[in-house]
Order: sequence, then C-alpha cells, then structure tokens
Amino acid sequence: MATDPKSEKNKTRREEKERKQQEKVAAKKEKKPAKGKKEKKTRKGRRRILPIWLRIIIIVLLSALALILGAMVGYGIIGDGNPTDALQWETWQHIIDIVTKTE
Repeated sequence: MATDPKSEKNKTRREEKERKQQEKVAAKKEKKPAKGKKEKKTRKGRRRILPIWLRIIIIVLLSALALILGAMVGYGIIGDGNPTDALQWETWQHIIDIVTKTE
C-alpha cells in the first residue's frame, strides 16, 4: 500500500498542535497557586520626584507670590499709585478703614 504524503503532513501537524496545547495546559497548571493560598504580588513603589508635602509648600508659596504681585499691579498700574505702596501696612489699614467706614 502506498501512503498519501498529504495525510502524513496533516498527521504531523495535528500531533504538533496537540503537543503545544498540552504544553500550554501544563504551564497554566504550574502557574496556578493552590486553592485557598493567594500569592501576594510585590509592587514596585512609585518614586516621586517631588514629595507631596513639598508640592503643597510650593503651591502655597506660588499663591502668596501671585497675591503680592497682583496687589502691586492693581495698586500701582491700575490704581495709578506706587507699586511698592501696596506692600506697606498703612495702605492696607487705610483700605480697611474705607471698607468698614470707620473714618
């Protein structure tokens, strides 16, 4: 009897597929932990360039700087006064007196 060369190729392909499937199943079984036992994954901590507390301090300082610069621009440029007068306590006391009408 003569053998069909195509059937031999198909047979070896099927055997190869079955072998690969068995290897996959065996690999999955090895990876699975026993029931009831959970493996904890070790996660790498994220390293921050700037710690959160430093970010908060920077935001507060930048906000204070923006407030001071805004007062100087508002008093000096918009209000036609001297910009450094916005930093003096007497100026703020005068503004408070005007607002509360104690004069």
